[in-house]
Amino acid sequence: MRFSFSRASTALATVLTTTALGGCLVGPNYHRPTAPTPTVFKEAKGWAPANPSDAADKRDWWTVFGDPTLNTLEERVEVSNQNLIAAEAAYRQARALVAEQRAQLFPTVNLTGSAAVNGGGSQSGVNGGVGTGTTGTGTTGTGTTGTGTGRGGTTGSYSVGVGATWAPDIWGAVRRAIENARANAQASAADLANARLSAQMEVATDYVALRQFDEQERLLNLTITGYKRSLAITENKYRGGNAARSDVLTAQALLNSTEAQAVGLISQRAVDEHAIAVLTGVPPADLTLPAAAWNLKLPQIPTTVPTTLLERRPDISASERLMAAANAEIGVNVAAYYPNLNLTGQVGFASNELGNLFTAPNFAWSAAAQAVQTLFNAGLTHAKVEAARAAFDQAVATYRQTVLTAFEQVEDNLAAQGVLGSEETLQQTATNAAVLNQQISLNEYQAGQVDYTTVVTAQATALSDQISLLQTQASRLTTAVDLIAAMGGGWTTADLPKKP
Repeated sequence: MRFSFSRASTALATVLTTTALGGCLVGPNYHRPTAPTPTVFKEAKGWAPANPSDAADKRDWWTVFGDPTLNTLEERVEVSNQNLIAAEAAYRQARALVAEQRAQLFPTVNLTGSAAVNGGGSQSGVNGGVGTGTTGTGTTGTGTTGTGTGRGGTTGSYSVGVGATWAPDIWGAVRRAIENARANAQASAADLANARLSAQMEVATDYVALRQFDEQERLLNLTITGYKRSLAITENKYRGGNAARSDVLTAQALLNSTEAQAVGLISQRAVDEHAIAVLTGVPPADLTLPAAAWNLKLPQIPTTVPTTLLERRPDISASERLMAAANAEIGVNVAAYYPNLNLTGQVGFASNELGNLFTAPNFAWSAAAQAVQTLFNAGLTHAKVEAARAAFDQAVATYRQTVLTAFEQVEDNLAAQGVLGSEETLQQTATNAAVLNQQISLNEYQAGQVDYTTVVTAQATALSDQISLLQTQASRLTTAVDLIAAMGGGWTTADLPKKP
């Protein structure tokens, strides 16, 4: 008859599952340690609080600067930046490690089968014998003798079976390892988000610098045009005997030095353009950004409350997840204090005849359990537990330092934005006065009311103030980028995968 071993396998699976579910979970459960968090930002006076509709809360945070070219460049970062591609691969690897650890919760099942046939050669011999006998009527009979040749036989052996081995997670070592892998995968996801934010921030910062050089070159070119006019006026006065040759030489030197400044901007601008190319994943030779007008808008950036910052910064989340991973590692090592249980089982069939392999008489099964308890390892287990506890303490300190650094960066940029705003107002007033004084001085020089030194001083002051104003405006934009990044951009912990 045929035999089904589904009942046996089902019973075995039930026993093994019950054993696993009855296991303990050794080691400390994770609770996020506290971090030093102020109630308000010190430098947030006068800043509006954030709400979900604010521009700075959007994922595409760079759009608040109102520059289409910048928007296009930022979109390329997501798909082409090689550092992001590497970080994404690291995250996929971390996810695979979670699955690898989770697989250890289940038995390893193998299907085995074998077939062997043995045979021998032919042989000769006597197949008869001599004898006498008596019939029923008393007649005597005589046996027959003879010789024959026999052929050697073949023998076979066949088997098929299913075997399982399992180490039940009685003390939770595997489950703690899964916690560890999952937390590390979430930290990797946060690292990916942080790398993305950093790349986006660098693109925005380099783009602001590039447009600053464009505007500075425009100012220098306008100034060069004015200096050429001044040189022509001075030469005319010199030829008319109303100016000294030194005035001509001074005007010529001022013109040439300003032209040199304009030429020097070319290499500085090229560096930023090359950096943007690499950040967007293309060779520098494949990216050309034509000069454009200075039209970047300074956004009004709302601030968040300090506690929200802990949820908005991917680097803080990564650090917090590494704490959770370190905590789970303690449980993995504590489990080594307890005995390990290994279970093995096999069901199958074995027969010398293939046709009768799957019949009840040929069915066989076996089961075994083995427990192992470490009695002495010279303090190795204790050392591993202490090392894991120390690693957790280190992770806690690193987390708290990351939080402190985040608050510092927000406060720094809030303060810088306030100071730069006042500085820009004052610098704008000074620039307006310097430009007006330059024009007045040149008119007075033409009228012979002042010497050329007065004109040169006025011109140099006007150019210096204009460049300083531009640098202040660029610094405000760069600080705005830094402040948005310091507050996490458009990212929150809700973006972390729950079960990587």
